[in-house]
Amino acid sequence: MNYQKELEKRLAEFEEQGRVPTLLLHCCCAPCSSYVLEYLTDHFRITAFFYNPNIGEKAEYEKRANELKRLISEQPHRYPVTFSEGAYEPERFYDIAKGYEDVPEGGERCFRCYRLRLAEAADAAKAGGFDYFTTTLSISPLKNAQKLNETGAEEAERAGIPYLYSDFKKKEGYKRSIVLSQTYGLYRQNYCGCVYSRRAAENNTKK
Repeated sequence: MNYQKELEKRLAEFEEQGRVPTLLLHCCCAPCSSYVLEYLTDHFRITAFFYNPNIGEKAEYEKRANELKRLISEQPHRYPVTFSEGAYEPERFYDIAKGYEDVPEGGERCFRCYRLRLAEAADAAKAGGFDYFTTTLSISPLKNAQKLNETGAEEAERAGIPYLYSDFKKKEGYKRSIVLSQTYGLYRQNYCGCVYSRRAAENNTKK
């Protein structure tokens, strides 16, 4: 499936119907959210849902959450954006990562992390009565868009809430997020969040 074309088809349908649906957008950080919010707030009333138990250090977690709040307050949006924060529960990430600690970035550990965050987002969207849910994660060139969308669709079926297919790196989305990060002076981390991705980033820097 071409996820970007599927998204564009859905957005065109909303325009034709004069609909402005509600969307629970799982956000991993402000830089990744910048372009996604710019793009989707022309079509949805969005709640930015910050749920990232993979972030190992509490100070890092709080820094990313606060940057997302600042971005929302400073970035212009056609329709309002609200911020919602899930529980900070890193123990859940360590539980699903057991046995996969040494798997390279982009492998099964990451797939299990996708599911952890998307399942929580699906449940929050269902509980909040949202029309759709999705995630900003596909904007990263290091994230597997096909796996993300397959997992999102599975969690949507489980929870009974529609998933919005997407691949936000398309249409120069990732490049636009870099420009927006510079515009708003956003903190850009050089690793996804977990201790394993941080270790890999540090090793790459040393090399």
